[in-house]
Amino acid sequence: MIAADRGHVINVVSLAGIVAAPGEVNYSASKHAAMAFTLGTLFDLRRAGIKEVELSAVCPDGIWTPMLEDKLDDPDAAGSFSGHLLTPEQVAREVGKLTERPRPILILPRWRGPLLRLFDLSPRLALRLLPWVMRDARRKQRSYKRRIESGKWPR
Repeated sequence: MIAADRGHVINVVSLAGIVAAPGEVNYSASKHAAMAFTLGTLFDLRRAGIKEVELSAVCPDGIWTPMLEDKLDDPDAAGSFSGHLLTPEQVAREVGKLTERPRPILILPRWRGPLLRLFDLSPRLALRLLPWVMRDARRKQRSYKRRIESGKWPR
């Protein structure tokens, strides 16, 4: 890409790359590393004067994939269900748009980014809210299980 003076690397990371995911610390740590790699490499390219090679980190909420299928009863995985589960097709559509208009970070859905960054800015607040957040995440996890078992999700 550098030799061609163009290209775009898109890393599908996770919202766990934005904020530490309770119950999924190892997963979250690997996603933080992917964020650092993506942004650090982009910064290094720009420092070297390379402007036409792009790097982007896509940070979606939970995606309904086989990785989550066996997590519907796992309380430690409740955080993956805390927001709005996406389908792979929804994420793919947004990645397609990203190729037309590159940016360093794409958060899906967009509203989750500012909310999660608030937790990063105030760990004390996050710790106080954690029991409520996890209770709500567990409730959503059970709700998704019911919807999936009844065939109402995904569509």
